[in-house]
Amino acid sequence: MNGTEFEANWFSHQFARHCTDMNLKREIAVTRRVEKQQQMTISCLKPIDESPLETTIAYEQLAVDLTAILAKREPDHHVKMALDFALLEDFDHLYRYADLLEMDKGIRAEELVGRYTEIMPGRPTIAEHRYPYDNVKPMTDFKKAAPITKLNVSIITAAEQQTMNYYMNIAPFYHNDIGRRLYQEIGLIEEQHVSQYESLADPNATWLEMMLMHEYCECYLYYSCYMDEKDNGTKMLWEQFYEQEVSHLHKAAELLAKYENKQWQQVIPDGNFPELLCFHENIDYVRDVLKNTVTKTSHFDEYPEIDTLPDNAKFFFFQQALNCDVSCVPSHQVIDKYIREKGMDYRFEVAEHPVPELRNRKMDNTSIARCKNGVCVG
Repeated sequence: MNGTEFEANWFSHQFARHCTDMNLKREIAVTRRVEKQQQMTISCLKPIDESPLETTIAYEQLAVDLTAILAKREPDHHVKMALDFALLEDFDHLYRYADLLEMDKGIRAEELVGRYTEIMPGRPTIAEHRYPYDNVKPMTDFKKAAPITKLNVSIITAAEQQTMNYYMNIAPFYHNDIGRRLYQEIGLIEEQHVSQYESLADPNATWLEMMLMHEYCECYLYYSCYMDEKDNGTKMLWEQFYEQEVSHLHKAAELLAKYENKQWQQVIPDGNFPELLCFHENIDYVRDVLKNTVTKTSHFDEYPEIDTLPDNAKFFFFQQALNCDVSCVPSHQVIDKYIREKGMDYRFEVAEHPVPELRNRKMDNTSIARCKNGVCVG
């Protein structure tokens, strides 16, 4: 919800910067003030004794389970492929941050994730660095898309954006160099994810249509939180914010009618919410995606197997330029250092890793999903 409110706030700022009507600017400024109050309230729900790295574990667990939940219910094949693809990358980030946490603080991340999410390698972070062309995907036609698809795209874009911003801001505050560099590297991958997910949205929507969708998405999420919340105090907060967002939604519909002569039904055909968002463990789903798609990469609009990528693909040139010396890549350094100090990496697995190439706990695999036919660039 923190990420959702951040997205709403900065969308509103961008809207204002592209709006020439002073009265409309004033209307959206009122809503923006409330959105900011909501975000700051949610930010301060964070436990006061939680370290930035412990918070990072929560971000990555959220990224894994949220992406899996959205992918399982996504009817649009192309959007589902995008979700499944990035899922394995956030899964790998969780593993690398968890090893850093255990190495630096002696805290086992399996306790932080409640054992709902496994901690083991996904698509290795070193293999995730792609030329920017390959992170831009075809847009989804929101006029034809199912409501759940429009919500999924909005939700995951906001969540990944929040993670990207957090890493960008927290990197210089980490207490050692290897941690700072890990935040920098993974922050760049999160930027790729934001680029991928935001490109799925429909750029043909007007600013007011997008404002209506933002408010609808917030209503949907706060109502989902309210229905699923077990803590009474927090449940009351979700109820309060839901009621506030309903008023924002009505205001957005009013402005759409006033300035564009459009009814809200032209953007949200069905006023009922689709299936609510409810968090649960996704171990089997993640394992299945790992087993079947870990060796995929991204190439323009598609997600091909690394071995089928053309030799002249920009992916290989980018990897050669960026990761020519594997020993200097922060995400690899963290695991390599942990193994040298403790004999094997830190993991939490409920069963043997589904990918044979990633079962060796005494060596970090830097070739899978990166090297074509076993030939690596660095």
